[in-house]
Formats: sequence, C-alpha cells, structure tokens
Amino acid sequence: MLHEIDKNLEKWALLVFYTMLVLTMAVEVIRREVFSYSSIWGEEVVRYAFIYLAWIGAASAVKERAHIRIDVLFYYVGQRGKALLYIFGDLVMFFVALVALYYALETVHVSWKFGSVTDGLRISKVWALAAVPIGFGLIAFRLVQSFLRDFRDLKNGRPVFEGNTLFE
Repeated sequence: MLHEIDKNLEKWALLVFYTMLVLTMAVEVIRREVFSYSSIWGEEVVRYAFIYLAWIGAASAVKERAHIRIDVLFYYVGQRGKALLYIFGDLVMFFVALVALYYALETVHVSWKFGSVTDGLRISKVWALAAVPIGFGLIAFRLVQSFLRDFRDLKNGRPVFEGNTLFE
C-alpha cells in the first residue's frame, strides 16, 4: 500500500484539484451566463485549487525528473558525470526547498496566529497558504528519494535515471 501511495500520491491529488477547478469553473460560467449571477466563493475555490495544483505538480515533476532544467552539460559527460551532476542539482534544489519551506511555514504560522480568513469562503487562510509548504515539503521529500536513487545507481554502476515525461 505504501508503494502505491508513493507511486501515485501526486497524481491522485492533482486529479482531485483539477476536477475541483474544472467543475467549479463550469458551474460559475453557467451561473454567470445563464442566471446572470456569480459567487465570490467560486472564484476563491478555483484560485486555491489552481495554487495547490501548481505546487503538487511541481513535486510530481521533481519526482519524475520532468521539471525544467538546463541539461547541455549532460551531453558532454559520461554516466558517472551525469549522476554527479544530478546529485549536485538535487542538493542545491533541496537547500532551496528547505529555505522556502521555512519561510512558507512562517507565513502560515502568522496567518494561524492572527486568525485571518479568506474573503469569500470565510475559512481560515491557513488552508490556502498551506499549499506552499505542502508543495515544498513534497519537493524536499522527492529530492531525498531522487538523491538516494542516484547515489545507489552511482555506487552500483547503473545508468542514472534521467527522467520521465509527466504522466507517461
């Protein structure tokens, strides 16, 4: 079961948020065009679903090595060099993710402390702001997995995992 969660966590979360985004947007378009009425909550649901979609999608791209990168150096080095470059890149990204996670958690903490709420839904803004630390937490977790996989491949002389396209 843990293997399936590890394999498909981001895909299922992306499906949930994408479905929520599309359905809410469709309802709001129908309400606006047919009934000449729209709600503020629909816009907020779509906005926050899109934010979660972006951060979880970033973690999924890191997991599959489908994120944007400059890879011109990879054409000029052997398998060992590729593995070392990937490990170096993962370590740099991990450091950036940890710094961003720290500041994102600080923002969530301030929102929690002062009890700020969203304008339309009137729910705690913590739920909206939590997308960023959740995203960076997942990114950091996937980078650790990537680092360990690359280190094992380097140690065992296997070719380094160069990535998949998203949702292959």
